[in-house]
Amino acid sequence: MAEVSTDTFLEIAERLRPEVDAALARLTEFDDDCPTRLRDAIRYSLLAPGKRLRPVLALLAAEACGSDRSNAIAPACAVEMIHAYSLIHDDLPAMDDDDLRRGRPTCHRQFDEATAILAGDALLTRAFEVLATEIPDANQSRRCLRELTHAAGASQLVGGQVDDLQFESLPGTADDLAKIHRRKTGAMITVSLRLGGIVADADESLLDALTQYGDAVGLAFQITDDLLDVQGDEKSMGKRVGKDAGKGKMTFPGIWGIEESRRKAEQLIHQASDAATTLPCGGHALISLAHYVLERNH
Repeated sequence: MAEVSTDTFLEIAERLRPEVDAALARLTEFDDDCPTRLRDAIRYSLLAPGKRLRPVLALLAAEACGSDRSNAIAPACAVEMIHAYSLIHDDLPAMDDDDLRRGRPTCHRQFDEATAILAGDALLTRAFEVLATEIPDANQSRRCLRELTHAAGASQLVGGQVDDLQFESLPGTADDLAKIHRRKTGAMITVSLRLGGIVADADESLLDALTQYGDAVGLAFQITDDLLDVQGDEKSMGKRVGKDAGKGKMTFPGIWGIEESRRKAEQLIHQASDAATTLPCGGHALISLAHYVLERNH
């Protein structure tokens, strides 16, 4: 496995986050026909403090494939909009019923349930508008639209969420859980990387390497998320902990136990790091990000 970059992921994210945040703010100014309350709800959720993991992945993937990261800013923003929409809807009373997100009241608590639903709807559609209008190359734009619509749709993100809700009341296996989270969590992580590769004109072999990296990191991310729900604290996490067990939800520590879950996550991070080493520019930043996923405490 390749050596980890001397820059940690948090240092990398600290450098890149201002670029992402500035672009997100610009792309959600809207015109006068957008109601002020809707605009406020959209920006409240989208611009909330966060690591910007998915957009940073898109930028780093473009760089790892030999391109300037500025070429990936539009897809980076699009995936963050999809992510923010999914969090708004996941937090709703009909879904996970959460009242805290990133250390602040969730969108439906800060505003109201109807406004939160509509803010999520607006972010979802704005993401596709950004890909259609902010990527100069028409072929790259079309390919990015095809990839993101699939990753965010019924067979991936949304389908994974439906199955996750279903298995709150049904028994399942580790394979069932992995299948859920490869779609609910992993699909958006993997597509972030693939979009960065597409705008870098990466060939299929490089896109395959990015996919292998994303699949491994995405599942490791969910395993560590489950571990943090068991072992983390609310202040660090910025959201409620212990809620999965309270709902009787299927989790990796619940199936494998804590130590085996950690071991599985470590294996996945090794797999991701090996895939990153095959990229033209070494993938050192992506390797650092993979290790951050394993070691994070929030």
